[in-house]
Amino acid sequence: MIRHHFGSKEKIWHSISDGLHAYMIRYMQTVLQAIPAETPVNVKLYYFLMRMLAHGLIIKQPIQLIADAVRQEDKLFDYFLDTSGEIESLVESLADDYNRQHPKTPIHLWEIKWQLIMYTHSAASLTPFMRSTWAPEIEDMAGCLLKHWQLFNSIMAEKFHVAQSYIMQPTSVDALVYTLNCDWRDFYKESEEWD
Repeated sequence: MIRHHFGSKEKIWHSISDGLHAYMIRYMQTVLQAIPAETPVNVKLYYFLMRMLAHGLIIKQPIQLIADAVRQEDKLFDYFLDTSGEIESLVESLADDYNRQHPKTPIHLWEIKWQLIMYTHSAASLTPFMRSTWAPEIEDMAGCLLKHWQLFNSIMAEKFHVAQSYIMQPTSVDALVYTLNCDWRDFYKESEEWD
């Protein structure tokens, strides 16, 4: 019934993937625009990654969709990856600047992306294990997500040589997530204009 109304599995996947792609680009742009221009490049990368992790921990659908695509046919995941070039270009220049400024400790963008994916996906797919890690001291999910976020925070702060004064210390992960007013129909219209 759903396929009859919306089309083939592949067409449905492409439509969802396109909408997700447009949303993520807009969200990443929002994160980058909120970082003051005079912020050191290592701190920009750090802030960007920490806010992207926070987003993925609170809004799980994107990472769950990616994980589902991996479990399905390869061509569906390939389609998602093929349309993600714009996302990478948003942070690639920052990584290049960082590597010029820190030649002894260069970063590899794919390695950082992999760490971000691991931390985002593990909280979404292994939630019972995450909860048991901090039980019984922390009973609520928000507290567990904050502890999980803090693990990644300590790794990224060290990796990017972030001075103590710049290290984020939120009281909740939710506080780090920007609210985007979006309507998926807007993304669909935008993607039609791109064609």
